Amino acid sequence: MAKWIAKHEAPEPLEGPVVATVTGGTILWFALFLVQLPFYGWFADRGQLWWVWTCAAGGFLGLIGIWYVRGRDAALARHAAEEAAQAAQAAQAEKSAQADRAAQTPPEPGPQA
Repeated sequence: MAKWIAKHEAPEPLEGPVVATVTGGTILWFALFLVQLPFYGWFADRGQLWWVWTCAAGGFLGLIGIWYVRGRDAALARHAAEEAAQAAQAAQAEKSAQADRAAQTPPEPGPQA
């Protein structure tokens, strides 16, 4: 059996308001849980309690998701700041190296009259 080889390069991942999306989803799960609580007996009579507890689990897992994506965003911001600092440092080093070369190069003789 031949090994599968991708025919196309994978696309870049989409970045969007990840924290807001996960927070919104978490709020939605908790809202659904709270809306179903008054009907707990109705769900219990029909053997459908999993609806209620699925919403509760979704809300609590959403809290973990919020913690995770906030940490991810902070790590991405730190990485971008480090890259910017390194680029600025490299630009400063190049600028000072050019200044040193210019100071060491003797001036070219001008036309003599």
